[in-house]
Amino acid sequence: MIVNFFYRLILPAVCIILATAACSPSSSSSGEQNKNIVRRYFGEAWNQGKLEALDSLLAPQYINHTPSTPDPPRGPGGLKPIIAAFRRAFPDLHFEIKDLIANDSMVVARVVMTGTQQDSLFQLPPTGKKVEVNQINIEKISNGQIVEHWRVTDELSLMRQLGFVP
Repeated sequence: MIVNFFYRLILPAVCIILATAACSPSSSSSGEQNKNIVRRYFGEAWNQGKLEALDSLLAPQYINHTPSTPDPPRGPGGLKPIIAAFRRAFPDLHFEIKDLIANDSMVVARVVMTGTQQDSLFQLPPTGKKVEVNQINIEKISNGQIVEHWRVTDELSLMRQLGFVP
C-alpha cells in the first residue's frame, strides 16, 4: 500500500519538481554529472561489489534514510556492510537503471534489482529463488558526492518471490 501510494502520488510530484529544476540552463551539466555519480554508484558499488568506490561516491556525513535498514552509521562505512550482505545473499545481484531524472542537487533513479538468493539475507534463509524487484531511489548530491539517500522497494513482491509470504 505504501509503495502504491509512493508510485501514484509522491513520485510524480518529485519528478515534476526535478524536471522543472532541470530545465534551467545552469543545471543541465550538473544534472548530467549527478546522473554519472548515480550510474557509478549502482555500477561499481552494487553491481561489481567495489565497496571502496563508496569512499569517493559518498560524503563522510552520508545519511541513509532507507526504512528497511533503520539508522545505519553515517558515511560510507554504514553502507558497506549492507551492500556486502546483499552481494553475499545474491552473488549475481544486478541493478538495471531504467530511468534517471536529475537536477543540480538530486537524482531520482528507477531501477530493477535482479538476483538469485544463494545465502541468508539478514534474517532470511537462502531460497535459491530468482527475484526481480522494482525500486525508486532518490539521491541528494552535494560537491560531487551523495550526501543523503531514500529508497522505496517493492518489498512485498520481493518476499513473495522468495516464498516468505503468499
